[in-house]
Amino acid sequence: MFDAIIFEKLGVPAVPIVTKPFAPTAKAIAEMHGLTDYTFVAVDHPITSLDDHELQERAKVAAPLVEAALLKQDD
Repeated sequence: MFDAIIFEKLGVPAVPIVTKPFAPTAKAIAEMHGLTDYTFVAVDHPITSLDDHELQERAKVAAPLVEAALLKQDD
C-alpha cells in the first residue's frame, strides 16, 4: 500500500493488490494519506502458501481488476 501511494503521489499510476483480510487496513492506510477513494484490488487469502498453478489462477482473477482500476485512473 505504501509503495503504491508513494508512486501515486509522484504521478505514477499504481494499483496495490492485497488479500481480503487486509482490505480494511489498506482502506485505512489510503485514508490516512488523504486518498479516500483510492482503488486497490483485494484477492483471496492466502497467497504465500500457494503453488505456481494456484498463484497463476489468482493472477488471472486479479489482472483484469488491476487493468480496470488503471484505466479508471485515466478518466
